[in-house]
Amino acid sequence: MRGGAANQPRACAAPLVVLAVTACALVSPTSAGAADAVAKPDKRVVVVGFDGMDPRLCTRMMDAGRLPNLAKLRQTGGFAPLGTSIPPQSPVAWSNFITGANPGVHGIFDFIHRDPTRQCAPYYSAAETREGEGGWEVGDFKLPLTFWPFEHNPTQTLLLRHGTPFWDHLDAAGVPIRIYDIPSNYPPSPSHHGHMCCLSGMGVPDLLGGYGTYQYFSEDTQAPAAEGGGMREPIVFENHAASARLLGPKNTNMKRPADSFAELRIYRHPVRGEARIDLQGQTILLKQGEWSDWSKVEYELDMPPFMPKARANGICRFFLQEVHPTFRLYVTPINIDPSDPGGQKLSEPAEFVTRIARALGLFYTAGFQEDHKALSNKVFTDEQYLEQATYVLRERRNLLRYAMETYEHGFLFFYFSSTDLQAHMFWWDSDEPHPMRPAAEARRYHQAIEDLYTAMDAVVGDVVTRYGHDATILVMSDHGFCNFRRQFNLNTWLRDNGYLSPGDCKSLIPPGKGRLADWRKTRAYGLGLNGLYLNLRGRERFGIVDPRERSALLEEIARKLLEVRDPLNDAPVVKVVYRTDQVYSGPHAKDAPDLIVGYHRGYRASWATTLGDLTDEMLANNDSAWSADHCIAADEVPGVIFSNRPIVRGNPSLVDVAPTVLEEFGLPVPAEMDGKSLFRP
Repeated sequence: MRGGAANQPRACAAPLVVLAVTACALVSPTSAGAADAVAKPDKRVVVVGFDGMDPRLCTRMMDAGRLPNLAKLRQTGGFAPLGTSIPPQSPVAWSNFITGANPGVHGIFDFIHRDPTRQCAPYYSAAETREGEGGWEVGDFKLPLTFWPFEHNPTQTLLLRHGTPFWDHLDAAGVPIRIYDIPSNYPPSPSHHGHMCCLSGMGVPDLLGGYGTYQYFSEDTQAPAAEGGGMREPIVFENHAASARLLGPKNTNMKRPADSFAELRIYRHPVRGEARIDLQGQTILLKQGEWSDWSKVEYELDMPPFMPKARANGICRFFLQEVHPTFRLYVTPINIDPSDPGGQKLSEPAEFVTRIARALGLFYTAGFQEDHKALSNKVFTDEQYLEQATYVLRERRNLLRYAMETYEHGFLFFYFSSTDLQAHMFWWDSDEPHPMRPAAEARRYHQAIEDLYTAMDAVVGDVVTRYGHDATILVMSDHGFCNFRRQFNLNTWLRDNGYLSPGDCKSLIPPGKGRLADWRKTRAYGLGLNGLYLNLRGRERFGIVDPRERSALLEEIARKLLEVRDPLNDAPVVKVVYRTDQVYSGPHAKDAPDLIVGYHRGYRASWATTLGDLTDEMLANNDSAWSADHCIAADEVPGVIFSNRPIVRGNPSLVDVAPTVLEEFGLPVPAEMDGKSLFRP
C-alpha cells in the first residue's frame, strides 16, 4: 500500500469526483439545563494549541528568561502541567480535549485500531472511507448512482470519533466559533446551527488518499520503489531533457481502479546548477537547493464517453536538491487544492477553506505537513527537513494572522504542529548516545527545538497583546516529550513468554515477513503504539480465551510486563500497565484494547509492533531519525496549560479544557464530560 499500512484509510480512498460526506450523526446538544442557560456569545475565549509542548522544557526556558510571554502568564498563576490521555497519543489526546471525556466516550484509543472480525486487521483510527453500494456499469466503468432518481449509497468518508464535541454546545447557544487545523476532526463535524467555521487538521489525507506521500526523482534510483511515506522514481536525461510523471489519485470509478498521472518535462542546464520544470502550462525555474512556490496540478479521471471527464485538483511544491553530478528532485505530497477542493470536504462549511485560500493563496492542507518521512528515509538531510518544517511554520503563522484579523468575538482555537513534528526529529535532551547523530549534532538540533519554543513564545505575545485585555486566553499542549532510544517489541515478548504462537512466527497480518501467528494457539497480541489485545472468544474472529479467564490473564500479563528489564543496563522497560476496564468508561470502552502499555522514558513500542510484525530481539536500539516520542506512561509526558487567569483546579487535565470553555460562555457542563473548569477548585 502506498505510504505503508499505517498511513492508509481503512478502506480505499474515496472517489474524488464524489462528495466525501461525514456520516457522524451528531445531534444538537440537549444536556440538562442547556436550554435555560444564559449564554454569552459576545465574550471572547482564545485557545492556542501547541502539539507536544513540554512543561519541563518550558519551565527551564522560563527560568532562564527565554520565554518572557509565557513567563508573564505563569506569574498570574496561570501555569501547570496538564494531564494527558491514556495513552498519550495525539489522536487520543485531542479527542479528550474535544469531548471533555475519556476514550470510552469518544472511542479513539490509538493511531491504529484493529478489526476483530478480520483478526486484527489494522486501520487508521480517526477516519474511514467506505465505498457505496450499488451503481451502474458502462464498459470499463462502475459509477455511483449520484444522479439517479432513486435511493443509493455513495462513497462516504466517516469521522470515527464519537461523543459530542464541546463546540456543538456553543453552536446551539449562538456563540460564533472559529477553529483552525484541529486534529481528530476530519471530515469536519457539522455545524447544526450555522455558527461554526472549522478547518480540519491532522487526519486530512493527501490527494492520493494517504497521509503524506512524497515523490522523489533521481538519477541514482535504479527502479521505481514505494517506501513508507514516499515513492522513488528513476529519471533519465537525454540532451539534458527528461520526462517524468507525478502520480495522482486512483480513478475508483473504473471497474479496476487505475492510477492517474500528470506529465512533467524537466530541462537541466548543462553546466550551471539550474533546471526548468514544465507542468501543465506552468514553467518553474529553480536553482540547486531552491524550493518552488505552490503549483497547481490537475488530474483527469476517465469517464464514459457520454460524460465529461472528472478532475481532481491538487497542489505541490518542488525542491531541486541537486542538478550535477546527480540530478535529484523532491516533490511534496500532492495536497488537496484549498482553492478548489472538489468533492473533498476540508472545512465546515465547505466554502470556509476556499475563503481562506482567496485571502492567503495556496497552503498545505494535508494533516501531516512537516515531511518527517523524507528525513527518516534519507531523502532529506537534517537541514533540509528543518527548512521544510520552517516553511510550514511560516504558513501557519500567516494563517494565524488571518484568523486574528477575521475574529471578532466568540470562540477561537488555533493549532500548531511544529512543536510536535520538529521535536520527534530533533529532540535530544541528554548525554546518552543519539540513534543517528554525533553528540555535538544532537545538541545542535535540540537547540533548534529551543529556538522554536522562543518563536512560539512570540506567538503567545502577539495573541496576548491583541486580546489579553478582554479575552480569556488558554495556551495548551496535548502531551510532552522525551528521548526515544530503545524500542520494545511487544509481540516478540508475547511470543517468547508463550502467549503468541508459534515460536518462529514473524508477523500477525498477511503478507507478513515469514510465518504468521497461529490464532488457534495465541492468547494475546499487540497492535498499535500502546495496545495489547486478548484473543478473546466471542470477540475476535479466531478467539480462544474464555471470557471467564480474562481478568486473571490480564493480571498475569501486566505483572510480567512490569518485570521486564533491559539487558543493556537492567533498567525497567514498562512503568505501568493500564487495564482499560478500569481507566475507561463510556459506551465505546468495549472496543478498546484490553491493556495499555505505558513505557518508561527512553523506551517505546518498536516500529514492528505497531503493525503486527515481530523481530528476533525483544529490545533493540531505535534506528530511526524519529528520535523522540511521547507514547509512554501518561504521567511521564504531561502537556502544559497557561492562562491569563489563575488556574485554581488541582492536577488539571485535558478533559478540563472543554468544561472551562463552556462555563466561560455561561453554559452548563454536560454530564458526559469528565472534566471540570480550570477556574474552580
